[in-house]
Amino acid sequence: MTFNPSLLNPNPGKKLIVEIEGEKWLRLPIKTHFITVNDKIDEIIKKYVLPLAKEKDIIVLGQKIVSILQGRLIYKKDLKLGFWARFLSQFAKKTPYGFSVGNPLKMQVAINSAGLPRILLVSFLAGILKIFRVYGIFYRLAGNQINQLDGFYGEAFPEYAEIGILGPVGGVHLCQRQKEKYGFSFAMADVNDLGGNILGRSRDLKGKENLLLKILKDNPAGQGAEKTPILILRKL
Repeated sequence: MTFNPSLLNPNPGKKLIVEIEGEKWLRLPIKTHFITVNDKIDEIIKKYVLPLAKEKDIIVLGQKIVSILQGRLIYKKDLKLGFWARFLSQFAKKTPYGFSVGNPLKMQVAINSAGLPRILLVSFLAGILKIFRVYGIFYRLAGNQINQLDGFYGEAFPEYAEIGILGPVGGVHLCQRQKEKYGFSFAMADVNDLGGNILGRSRDLKGKENLLLKILKDNPAGQGAEKTPILILRKL
């Protein structure tokens, strides 16, 4: 049966079909309910993915929902905001996508995760390199999954204003387990309009990370009220 693209709509400003390296790929955004820590990944896949997926499809899980399902959350009410978080966050590069560690709450999580001495050092180095228009060094040197920190930003969903979302764990294991259970290739991605990373993938996708990033480059799943945290990729 030939898939009719009109059965699903792309998110605003995105395309259902893109051509990458001479091949056309269908990118189906899968709408779900608002996912919380009370949900289970198997229930989500069975309810939303299996009715639409076909053999040889690649299922891409958004980093944020995997973290939530794993309970990788920090609650604002439990976070003690200190002087250094308030001070250092003033010098972080601001973006339209949650202000990264320019948000004092996120900077505090970074300090708690990596330690104040390390954050002070990498902040100093990042400030020096910013003069030479070299960006992103803070996250590379800070480590501790700080580049995957999300939340504390309630524009799309008010609930996210009260929680910080840490990076997921065990991405490769999780994706391989889903592959063995359901037969489809699985990947976990952190993609926004500034760039992206493949944080996990089933073993059959090893070496295809760059291809996946090209397919996902324009963030077809969206980042907010779309509520499409899962994509089905299908080569046409």
